[in-house]
Amino acid sequence: MYYLKTSAAFDSAHFLHGYVGKCANIHGHRWTVEVSVSGKEPEQNGEKRGMLIDFGDLKKILRSLADSFDHALIYESGSLKQTTLNALNDEGFRLIEVPFRPTAENFAKHFHDLLSEKGLPVKSVTVYETPDNCAVYEVDNE
Repeated sequence: MYYLKTSAAFDSAHFLHGYVGKCANIHGHRWTVEVSVSGKEPEQNGEKRGMLIDFGDLKKILRSLADSFDHALIYESGSLKQTTLNALNDEGFRLIEVPFRPTAENFAKHFHDLLSEKGLPVKSVTVYETPDNCAVYEVDNE
């Protein structure tokens, strides 16, 4: 089995609605998303002969997804009052609503799903919310 890994990072803010502790407050991270793809054999013919996937293609897809979250406030559906959303929108803030609590664990699965939908043979996704703390989502396709 062959494995390729690449990563991309983005800066964004979030908070954990209903959490008791510091993370209930809006705070930011430099999130790093690492994807591992797998396959049994590299391409045998053509321009991409000897490659499982072109690193350039893999990096472009992941970078595009990471960029879509960059410099935004990511919040869980239903966690902000409409008046708060209206005020933030009036101020021109970039807001991204997600249907899950924005934890590293949920982001790992979310990125796994998004990358898989793009046809990548994703083995695992690791999301670092700090250099020392990460969550991994992996599907065993064996």
